[in-house]
Amino acid sequence: QVQLVESGGGLVQAGGSLRLSCAASGRTFSSSASAMGWFRQAPGKEREFVAVIYWSGGSTLYADFVKGRFTISRDKAKNTMYLQMNSLKPEDTAVYYCAAGAPGSTALVMSPERYGYWGQGTQVTVSS
Repeated sequence: QVQLVESGGGLVQAGGSLRLSCAASGRTFSSSASAMGWFRQAPGKEREFVAVIYWSGGSTLYADFVKGRFTISRDKAKNTMYLQMNSLKPEDTAVYYCAAGAPGSTALVMSPERYGYWGQGTQVTVSS
């Protein structure tokens, strides 16, 4: 099994920054997860893809609406993934979830169904 624990959410003013962390644990993590990603879900909306990082090589992919503002990274030694969020906007307000799995090709990584493990979520609120 794989356990994911997010941290770092909070309340910030528009234009501010936050850094989210997702710590992974479990004996099967290295064999179960080839990639880790961030998704978010705002009230009344579907869960949407934010960014993904392939664990081994570090390749990344971002949703268009965060390009240039958010940066995904990982520390392999700590089994921890990060999401640095800059220039935050009120529309970034959501619960942010980290996910791990083997999503496959870049055409599939944006689908939540491709990830087998999820964290509990952390609230990010951006005030205007």
